Amino acid sequence: MGFLFLPGSAGAPAYAETLSAPVASQQEVSDEPSKRLATSLEAAQTYTVSMTAYNAVPGQTDANPFVTASGMASISEVVAARSRDMAAELPFGTVIRVERAGMDTPSCRFSEVEHLIGYRIIADTMHQRWTKKIDILLPTEDRVYVDGRAVNPAVALGVCGGVSITVVGSVDMSDPPTTQAELAAMFAEPSFAAR
Repeated sequence: MGFLFLPGSAGAPAYAETLSAPVASQQEVSDEPSKRLATSLEAAQTYTVSMTAYNAVPGQTDANPFVTASGMASISEVVAARSRDMAAELPFGTVIRVERAGMDTPSCRFSEVEHLIGYRIIADTMHQRWTKKIDILLPTEDRVYVDGRAVNPAVALGVCGGVSITVVGSVDMSDPPTTQAELAAMFAEPSFAAR
């Protein structure tokens, strides 16, 4: 389970829901390896949330940072946690696409780490005090440059408001994909995978 404690405002942005074309049903999904984990949804849903990031280390999770609340391994390329108030909308196994249209600010440097975020599997949960929020698991060993300093991507991100997460499907939690490329291939958006 992951949480990151960062200073700053972490208010709950407004909730928005939009509907788009239905996703392919399970019977329409091929047996190709890239499609084997995709399941059906009635329609894609988009939520506006705040977002932070965390690392799989005891100080930012629980005593076992290598296993998420869902039981899935803490795979930093694909895991995300959600606030508990969003459990019904984002059950474990939900795949989301994460985007932000707003400009970076001193407290939110989304563009600095956007290449590490892309698609995420909801596999972890956050402390009950948070609402309408997601927390992205990022690699502990990676570094990005911010103002000439090499910092961990979770620190570089900060606290971002106005983040759009779109539900694009769900995966089998017993055999989840482990890379952004696999997730992008499953949901047929190659231009997003190239980021």
